[in-house]
Amino acid sequence: MSDMFVEKFRGLVPQYLEEPWQKADGIEWADLDNVFSELQITVPLALREFLHAVGNNEEIMEAYYYFWDPEELEIEDGYLLFLEDEDEAYTWGMLADQAECPGPIVWRRNNATGEWVNEEGTFSEFVFDMLEWVFTEED
Repeated sequence: MSDMFVEKFRGLVPQYLEEPWQKADGIEWADLDNVFSELQITVPLALREFLHAVGNNEEIMEAYYYFWDPEELEIEDGYLLFLEDEDEAYTWGMLADQAECPGPIVWRRNNATGEWVNEEGTFSEFVFDMLEWVFTEED
């Protein structure tokens, strides 16, 4: 398996939390494979590598918005859902039929209207931009 994004995702820990990345920050490949097999879903490489790199790091996974644990991932409206805001007003996902694409485009759903809006960035671009915004926000 190719590790396109793993090192960059691991780099989020020292970058924003000022501590070294540790193996415990991530989720083992075999555990991810078991969960996705049970759920019978295909998860894009970028999301798989994100979960493998930092899926157990609560400070990253719950930084302002809430990334879903692997067993919580679901397909709804043709989108693989992976993130929600604190008020559950918005949910983020990727088109489920693009799961074979390593880094599909992220979409945001307004939960009140059900309308989806293109975030105009791939999963990795979205994650890096969002976390930069969260961790560099002025108080």
